[in-house]
Amino acid sequence: MAILKQAESGVPVPELCREHGMSSASFYKWRSKYGGMDTSMMKRLKE
Repeated sequence: MAILKQAESGVPVPELCREHGMSSASFYKWRSKYGGMDTSMMKRLKE
């Protein structure tokens, strides 16, 4: 979830969404679900 890390570093959300071809609604949904997790936690969710 590199896009979440970019947002945390200060890149504006609309700019990120344009670069990655996604809606801001999708971004905020992902942030509410995965925000604050590291990659090992995300891998465990997939198991």
